[in-house]
Parts: sequence; C-alpha cells; structure tokens
Amino acid sequence: MNSSTPRTGRLNELQVGRRGFLGMIAAGAAVVGVPSLLSACSGGGGGGAAAPTAQATVSTGILPGYYPIEYVAPDFPSVEGSTPGYATIPDSLVQSVETPPGSGATFTAMTPLWGTIPPVDGNQYYEAVNAVLGSTIAFQISDGNTYGDKLATVLASAKDVPDWVCVPTWNIPPRFGAEVVPNLFQDLTDYLAGDKVKEYPNLANIPTAAWKFGVFNDRLYALPFPGEIITDATFYRKDLIEKMGVTVDVKTSEDLLELAKQLTGGKVYGAEDLWVTATQMYQVPPKWKLDGDKLVHRVETEEYRAALDWNARLFASGSVHPDAVAGNTGEAKTRFQGGQSLISSDGLGGWNEALRDNLAANPDYAQQPFAPISATGGTPVLWQANPVNIFSFLKKSDDEARIKELLALANVLAAPFGTTEFDVINNGVEGVHYTKGDDGLPVPTELAATELQPTYIFLVDPPVANAKVQYPGFVEAYSTWMADAAQYVEEPLFFAMQIVEPPQYASIGQPFVDLEKDISRGRKSLDDLDAAIATWQSSGGDQLRAFYQEILDAQ
Repeated sequence: MNSSTPRTGRLNELQVGRRGFLGMIAAGAAVVGVPSLLSACSGGGGGGAAAPTAQATVSTGILPGYYPIEYVAPDFPSVEGSTPGYATIPDSLVQSVETPPGSGATFTAMTPLWGTIPPVDGNQYYEAVNAVLGSTIAFQISDGNTYGDKLATVLASAKDVPDWVCVPTWNIPPRFGAEVVPNLFQDLTDYLAGDKVKEYPNLANIPTAAWKFGVFNDRLYALPFPGEIITDATFYRKDLIEKMGVTVDVKTSEDLLELAKQLTGGKVYGAEDLWVTATQMYQVPPKWKLDGDKLVHRVETEEYRAALDWNARLFASGSVHPDAVAGNTGEAKTRFQGGQSLISSDGLGGWNEALRDNLAANPDYAQQPFAPISATGGTPVLWQANPVNIFSFLKKSDDEARIKELLALANVLAAPFGTTEFDVINNGVEGVHYTKGDDGLPVPTELAATELQPTYIFLVDPPVANAKVQYPGFVEAYSTWMADAAQYVEEPLFFAMQIVEPPQYASIGQPFVDLEKDISRGRKSLDDLDAAIATWQSSGGDQLRAFYQEILDAQ
C-alpha cells in the first residue's frame, strides 16, 4: 500500500444530496470517515519469514474477460484508464437489464456504514432497489469504525456467515486468504473466468486489475468496488493566487519550493505539510523497488532520502503554516479552504468536497491541482493506486442456481452511469427521495436523509465516472487534469497482488512514520534515518525482504 497516498481507501461522503442525481458523486467515489489504509511501511517485530500467503501469479483463464460497455458517451472520455467525465445529465436513461433477474428470494448481506443506519421496515429506497433486483437483500449493517471487529467475529463463527459479505481491505483478518476464503466463500472462477463473464455484461465492464485483486490461491473469489488510477494531487488556491498576481509555473521541486516562499507573507503561508507531494515528485516507490535483481524497501531508497530532505527544506523556509509545523495536520483542509495556506496535498475526492462546502458562500472559490511534477524537471511518475480497496464475497454453496442468481443481482448493482439501475441505486425514487429544481438538478427530500444511505455499493460497484455537474466547470477541469496525468501512471512492483504479510512484521515500519515528521520539522536529521534503516533491517526488515523475494521469484 502506498503510504504516499494515505487517503486511497477513503470514500467520499455518500449522503443522498451529495451523491446527486445519476450519481453526481459518481460510483466509486469515497465516504468521509473511512479510516486510512494500511501504511506502506507495515511490517512488525522480529522473527523468521513465514511462507508467503500472497497470490503471486494468476494463471491463464482465471480472470474474467474485459468487455467495456458504454450506455452514455462521456463528454471527456477515459484516457489510459483515467476517469471519464460527464458534463451534462442524459436526457434519457438506458435499462441495462431488461427484467429483474431475482427469483423473489431473500439474501442476507453484511456491510459497513459510516453514517446513521437507516430503518428497514417501510424503507422505500430498499423497496425500489429490491424491485429492480427481483429479490430482497436484507442488510446487516454495522458501524464502519468498528466493522473489523464485527467481521472477525462473524468469520470466526463460520456457521453464521451471511450470504454476501463486504470486506474492506483494511479489515482483512489474519489467515484470511489461506483459511477463511477457501473454507467460507464461493469460488467464482468457473462462473466468471474468461468469456463466461459475458453472461453478466455489467460485471464484464469492470477492468481486469480490479478482478485480479480478488484472486486467492489462484482462484477468483471476490466481487470488486473499483477505484481510480490516481487518488492524490497537490492543490493550489487558484483564485487567491491569481488575485495576488503570481504566475504558477511549477516544473520542478525547486520551483514549488520557491512558489511556497513567494506566497508566504503576513498571516498567509505558502503551504501545508507537503510530504505526500515530496514522495510523488521524487518518485518514492509505494513499498519496494528492484535495484538490479535486489529488492530495496522504500525507506532504503535514495528517492525516499531526497523527499525527506526536500520536505525539511520546505519547513525550514518558513513557508509551512505554524499549525502544520506543530503537527496539527488534521485541520489542513480548513486552513487551505480558508485561505490561510495556499498549497496543500489532498485526495482527489477533496476537490469536489471543497466546492460543495465553499461555493455557496464564496462563488469565486477555486482550487486546482498542479500538473504532475518531477523533482528534476524530467518525466514525472505517478504510482497507480490500488485497483480495489473494498470487495465482497458470496457464502460458499453447493447450490449452483443460488450462486448464479446472486451473480445476476451483482450484475444489476454493477450497472454504470447512464442506466436506470445506477439511478435508483444511487439516488432513490424521484418524488420520494428527491425532486428536480428549475435547473434540472435534484433537491433531496427530508426522507432521503433517513432512508437512503450507501449500502448496495459495498457489494459491488461499477467503474468510477465523474458526473458532478452541480459544480460549474468541475467535470471538465477534473477529467482533463486526470487525462493528462494518466500518461505518467506506472504500476508499482506487486501491483494488484493480494499479499498478507506475516504478523510479526506488523509494526517495524511505524518508526518511519514518526521519523518523517521529525526530520521534516528539523527535530532529527538524515543521519537518524541511517540508524532507523539499520534497526529496521535487523528487526525483521531483511526477513520481510526475503518474504517478498519469494513472491517475486514465483512470478
């Protein structure tokens, strides 16, 4: 997992009014409050390396074929995997599944929720979606903040496992791939591999990498919640900087440093803590890189050292907001949006959230991500984000008809933007959960806040689409930025592989999280990095390297 993108696994807030009509907060966007994903430097205590539990290779014919389908042509098409953009709402919707495929059965489903759990009885949203499915999904919803504990308890009980189980990657319990998956969940390979997925066209529309992440023991088990290929950017306050008469022309890390200095004055500071930005500019690998035939951990690389040195110089320049210097990074968004700081790293989902929170009071509010920056002015590199951070599993069954019915329901839930199914799943019923304003955009009803919470999306979701048309110019700005940035995306080593590290390495990376903060703020030096690396190596890092080397050799 890339520690330079700690917000990869966050989901944007999915309250009905914030998803908007036809998924104005489009499918795959993320929910505020979901915890950060595991640190890239995870690993812990000493001890010898256990046998790898990773899915190191995927045999030919295991993965579903990829057959993209487009019900509505995007205004800004995908480029090399970038998120397509829809600047207008379609005049009409396409029904992707002609008739509800369900048999009238009821299936239980366990999912998390970072919000108020909606009522079940008389819930018109559930009734509407279940009508589209033709069967009923009876949700067992748990608080997302404690979902991992609940999940572990349910999986340990074995006999009480629901028919459909959502598993966030940050909640994967020990021995999951080796024991839990093959014993409790259904092997989907023979139902979806290769051209077999054509029976479920909306599932066939999900990119291959998302499916690869659901392979365990060389068999396909999971249904994906696809993400975007890029999840983080460095933003600047375009509106305020233009008013200052400052030209933004950043090609190198030194350019960015000088810009931050130039913007600092009075009670305004050039930047927040830009550690994530530094790791991107200096192309720090998410976890491992190959140096010849040797695996080198990110903390051992020259790129990591250079990123630390740059961030320390940024702090030393006096350009970082004092609250960030003091360690209060949790309020970085507030300071940036309030104009107290003018450059900040954030997840891409934070862009539309900022517009949502500021445009009403400040119609001129504008933030813009820098184009990808190379430290030296050469070709930038953006490491591709995890293709999936949430997936789901079907309970193991000998009833083939039951499995096929659940997959048919999943095919409905995976209906993409522009379909009637996507509309009802994401927005509910017109006249009940929303009405249309004079501009044709939805106005949520009071009932929506009670009934319509994200639930079905945690079982399976279509590829992400950006249709946030309620923010003028946003879709074009977002889509064109990502289309340009996509050319610099590269897959990191071990991309899209299911790797569960032995538990004895669970904490050896934690000292680097603290060290990054200390070196950046001048409390420690790069000499301390050398000592930390030596400790890491002797405390299990070299054994962890051997663990990954065995996985690499298997490829």
